[in-house]
Amino acid sequence: MTHNRKEIISGILRWSVAAALTVLLLWILFRKVNFADMMEIIRHGVNYWWILAAMGLSVVSHMIRARRWQLQLDTLGIRPGYMALCCSIFGCYALNIVFPRLGDIWRCTYISKREKASFSNVFGSMVSDRLADSVTVLFLFFLTLAVATSAINSFLEKYPVGRDIVGLLYSPWLWIGLAAGVILCVLGYRHWRDTRLMGKLRAIISDLWKGFATVITMRRRGQFILLTILLWGCYYTQLYLAFFAFPFTRELCVQPSLGYGLVPCLVAFVLSSIAMGIPSNGGLGPWNIAIMFGLAIYGVSEAQGTAFSMLQWSGQTVMLIILGLFTIAWILRDSRHNRAIRS
Repeated sequence: MTHNRKEIISGILRWSVAAALTVLLLWILFRKVNFADMMEIIRHGVNYWWILAAMGLSVVSHMIRARRWQLQLDTLGIRPGYMALCCSIFGCYALNIVFPRLGDIWRCTYISKREKASFSNVFGSMVSDRLADSVTVLFLFFLTLAVATSAINSFLEKYPVGRDIVGLLYSPWLWIGLAAGVILCVLGYRHWRDTRLMGKLRAIISDLWKGFATVITMRRRGQFILLTILLWGCYYTQLYLAFFAFPFTRELCVQPSLGYGLVPCLVAFVLSSIAMGIPSNGGLGPWNIAIMFGLAIYGVSEAQGTAFSMLQWSGQTVMLIILGLFTIAWILRDSRHNRAIRS
């Protein structure tokens, strides 16, 4: 009972921190924006067919992610049906709207219980899945710096936002702190390595590594890389389609000097992808601020940037809610079907 109470308290604290962070970032988002202007932009001059197209493409991206994860699980000898994996991804993102980061735990728990597989192995494959995403974002970040250097520099000269964060990377205290953390971990392991707790920890890490290493050991690495390219191509195209929904972003798409909108969209896309690393309810707050910042580099006003980010985020969230409801119905049907087979 005590253990369950601790888990409940821990979950509440995690959710409360994420919710508080979301509220804080929303306050930052709206405190300088004229709300009436933003609503006027949303009510008039928006082509919602492009928003609907972006919503439809988001479903395709989730299905591609499910197929990519299937390759990793297959390497571990875990072979759930493709529809079960699709619903695990749908449910993951729908759950993240309410409980940030809990969606990934849920999808691993669901698949491991459904297939009677090791949770640590499944979780490890999810970690490597996310690592592939992180590597992709890092590559896109450096690509963005290369193709949009002049626009970013000119913006920072006018608005020196982010210079303190960049300066932090050159701070010796950051690297001293990281080195001290590594040393403490090594010393702690040496001191307690023969304890029962450390033995269990080694076993868990071993299972995690089996799942994590699937990208290295799988036979279809080429297909995994291709699916990663398709996945992030879908993510980028979703945002690019939304550019055509608003007059001020549509103008960016027809300027040859800006790569016909490809570069401004890439800047906003990479910044928003990085911002998704901040725990919040479905990315609300950090994602919107990152999009606004990326659009501001190309002269889009705060009211326009807020209208764009809120409408695009709302469209994706509505789609996730629909997919979440579909997932609940499918899982209930799947559970009844499996019980009927066993009986």
